[in-house]
Parts: sequence; structure tokens; C-alpha cells
Amino acid sequence: MLMATAPRKGAAGRRMPSGRVLLDWLSLFWERTAIYIPVVLMGVLALGTYWLVRNTPASLGPESQRVVGDEPDYYMRRFGIKTFDDAGQLKSDVSGAEVRHYPNNDTLEIDQALIRSYSIKGRLTTSTGDRALTNGDGSEVQLIGNAHVAREAGVDVDGREVPRLEFQGEFLHVFVNDERVKSHLPVVITRGSDRFAGDTFAYDNLDRVADLKGRVKTLLVPRKAASSP
Repeated sequence: MLMATAPRKGAAGRRMPSGRVLLDWLSLFWERTAIYIPVVLMGVLALGTYWLVRNTPASLGPESQRVVGDEPDYYMRRFGIKTFDDAGQLKSDVSGAEVRHYPNNDTLEIDQALIRSYSIKGRLTTSTGDRALTNGDGSEVQLIGNAHVAREAGVDVDGREVPRLEFQGEFLHVFVNDERVKSHLPVVITRGSDRFAGDTFAYDNLDRVADLKGRVKTLLVPRKAASSP
């Protein structure tokens, strides 16, 4: 025998919807709320973006805005650099413990510098110093601390022997192409066996003139007379 049963009542006394009614209710709810989902998602995205902006470190700014000043743009340690002329002949050989390049005036600063320069005729000049400053093409060098420049012996245009020439001091300014050396500090010049000293000096190798000023001292060693046959 079949018996009809009454629908159950909820805890609050309301009737629970049947399965069909529940599906219809969910469908209506989805239709009404679906149009708002993009808005809700945009709001969530905006909140997430705001959080990222608040918690991301500020940009350091473009590197080009930094003041160059006296900061080197590169350096090398235990290096060696060689330069050649248009004909492929070696002009200079520069080495040292460390070199730093300053782009504001295209200057190289070298620690424990060793510079070998060759004249057009191949005559070698060696320059050393605790520190050296040189321009981009190496035509001008300033030696600072234990400065020493030595030009090896050679032969002049007339075929006469030219003795070895040395300069020593705490500062030497060398002009390689013009073959000049000068200093505003005391210097000692050695030419063969002769020795000269002064508080300041300027030397021009092309004119073979040395201009020493201040307390000048000179030591000239007599040369041996050539023995007769």
C-alpha cells in the first residue's frame, strides 16, 4: 500500500527545496552573478598590482645619470698593452700591476708601471715608476714615485756613438714623440759616465740641451784619449 509523505521541514521550519527547484535556483543565481565576475576579477587584479607596486623596490635610475667624475670605467690587473704605427712597427709596450681607465679625459693610471718606447730608428727608451699617468695614445707620460727613464746607447745621424742617458727623480714628465723630459722636482741625469743634478730641469733630446735650475751639481769624468796605432 502506497502512502504519501509530506516534505521535510528545515531547522527553521522552512521547506527544503526539491532537486528540480534547487537546480532552477542555482541557474538563476549564476545568470544574475555571471555578469559581475569580470568586474570582481578586475578588482582582484587591481589589488594585486597595487600590492606589487607597494612592495617592489624603487628603480635605481639609468646608469647614464651618474656623474663620471674621476671614476674609472674599467681596469686590468697584471696587464700588457702594445701599440704599433701605421707600418706595423712596435711603438710602445706598456705593462704593470694594474691599470685604470678614466673616460672623462681618456687617461690611463698605471701602478708599478713599465713602459718601453721605440723611436723611429728603433732606439729603446724604458720608463718606470710607482705610478704612471698616460694619455690615450701613450705620447705623454707622467711618472710619479721612484721615476726612472733610460734611453739606450745608439748612433746619431753623423755615425757618432751616443752614450746611454738616464733620468731619476720623484717625478718625470715624458713627451715621447717630441723626445722631451722635464720635472719641477729635483732630478739626477746620468749621461755615460757624467752626472748632473738640479732642483728642476727640462731636457730636449732633439736639440740635446738640458736646462737645470736651482742647486746644480755636475760630475764630469775625463774620457780616455784614443790610443795611437
